[in-house]
Amino acid sequence: MKTLSEYAKENRVHYRTAWNHFKEGKIKGAFKNEYGKVLIPDENIKFEYVVCYARVSSSENRKNLDTQAERLINYCNARGYQVKQIIKECGSGLNDKRPKLLKLLQSPEISKIVVEHKDRLIRFGYNYIQLLVQKNNCQIEIINDVQNDKEDLMQDFVSLVTCFTARLYGLRRSRRKTEKFIKVLENEIL
Repeated sequence: MKTLSEYAKENRVHYRTAWNHFKEGKIKGAFKNEYGKVLIPDENIKFEYVVCYARVSSSENRKNLDTQAERLINYCNARGYQVKQIIKECGSGLNDKRPKLLKLLQSPEISKIVVEHKDRLIRFGYNYIQLLVQKNNCQIEIINDVQNDKEDLMQDFVSLVTCFTARLYGLRRSRRKTEKFIKVLENEIL
C-alpha cells in the first residue's frame, strides 16, 4: 500500500491532482482508512502524460501534417495510450529553434513523446534529445524506427545537402535535384 502523496510523486502529478483523481474514482482500489488517510494498492497503473509530435519541413506539406497527426493518434489509441496533447509544427528538422519542440522538451510533466519517425523530431543529435528527456523521466516512442544504417545515413546526407542548397539558392525544390545526385552517387558506389 502507498499513500496518496507517494502516489502523486510516483505519477509526477501534484498532490491536489491526485486528490481530485481519488475523489473522481479514477484511482482503482483507493480507499480511506479509519484515520482518514487515502491508501492505494500497489498494482495501480501510473497516469501517463502522452504527447504526439508531428512535424513537416514546409508549409507546402501542411496536409501531410494533419494526416501524420491522425496516424499518431490512431497508433496511441491502438496501444491504449491516452493522448493529452497533439503538437503540430512546420519547420526544418535541422532547425534548433522550433518553439513548440523547445516547449515540449522543457515540460516536466510529460512522460511519453510519440513520433512517427526519428527525423520528425530531429535530424541530428537524437541521442542528446533522448538523454535530456530521460533525465525528466520521459521516453520517446518512435513508431517507425529505421534500423537500416545505410538508408538512415543516406537520408541524413540528403537532408544536409537539401538544407544547404535551399539556403544558398532559396529554393525548396532543390531536393529533387539532390535526390537525383544521391542516386548517381549510390550507383557509382555499388
